[in-house]
Amino acid sequence: MGAFNFLTKEIAIDLGTANTIIIYNDKVVIDEPSIVAIEHNTGKILAVGKRAMMMHGRTHENIKTIRPLRDGVIADFQSAEHMLREFIKMLNIKKGLFSPALKMVICIPSGITDVEERAVKDSAEQAGAREVKLIHEPMAAAIGIGIDVLEPTGNMIVDIGGGTSEIAVISLGGIVNNTSIRTAGDDLNADIVDYMRINHKISIGERTAERIKTEVGAAVTDIDVVPEDFDVHGRDMLTGIPKAVKVNYVEIAGALDKSISKIETAILNALEKTPPELSADIYRTGIYLAGGGSLLRGLDKRISRMTKLPVHVAEDPLRAVARGTGIALKNFDKFTFLIK
Repeated sequence: MGAFNFLTKEIAIDLGTANTIIIYNDKVVIDEPSIVAIEHNTGKILAVGKRAMMMHGRTHENIKTIRPLRDGVIADFQSAEHMLREFIKMLNIKKGLFSPALKMVICIPSGITDVEERAVKDSAEQAGAREVKLIHEPMAAAIGIGIDVLEPTGNMIVDIGGGTSEIAVISLGGIVNNTSIRTAGDDLNADIVDYMRINHKISIGERTAERIKTEVGAAVTDIDVVPEDFDVHGRDMLTGIPKAVKVNYVEIAGALDKSISKIETAILNALEKTPPELSADIYRTGIYLAGGGSLLRGLDKRISRMTKLPVHVAEDPLRAVARGTGIALKNFDKFTFLIK
């Protein structure tokens, strides 16, 4: 592009089921929930991100909130396009005489199909991208954690997001084997909703379940720092009257056990498929956790007990994938064969 490079603006996007993070000029400029509020009659976009999340579960019949991504992939093409377009507007990219061309690198789940890949590219192009490149989430997470992915050393990455859990073994700049399961943060929230309904006879929404997971969520009962019991407000399923109950981390650890076990099984399956030389490397380096799910209390301890391996939680795990996508974009020539 030569003399006209200044007309191209490069942005890195972690298009997640729960949150979308955008990096521009090496800075996180957008970190918003992946949700859109739309006026039902007109189709007009009322809000995206945090403002739309505040409306979620509180709307009347003329306003609906939509989460465009499910299980790590685009479920509602039009809403995803609107959401991306609004987020890009928030960047306030200055336009001079010529409108800048947008080059995007977007991270995607490793288990995504060709059709789902095309949906991501199409949404980005409809939102204004001139050029769209894709990078797999485990690879982006590894780069964001600070692992030299080009070295001939095996590293295992477990990225637990909102819609998918990605387990991959990486060596020499490639994914040697990967397992992508659609059990992740959303499923943990659903487990909490079910638990509250069955055991406390109280109906709660998705946002309240997320709060419970954040405040008293745990993967094991012998955690180091015990959180205080949490007051949960919802609707009594017997009387229909608003009600409050207290829950503790031991209850929630039991409620989440089934979904966490599925993630553990996927990790064991990935380890079983790993070549012996790379297994020896992983024995030394351990397992790296990224994504919002890795913040669940005691999850690293539980996985370490199961695998007998050291488990490391990434620094700022929520942004590890976005950070890695940004680094890959900045060093495009170095990582060009990792990006498609």
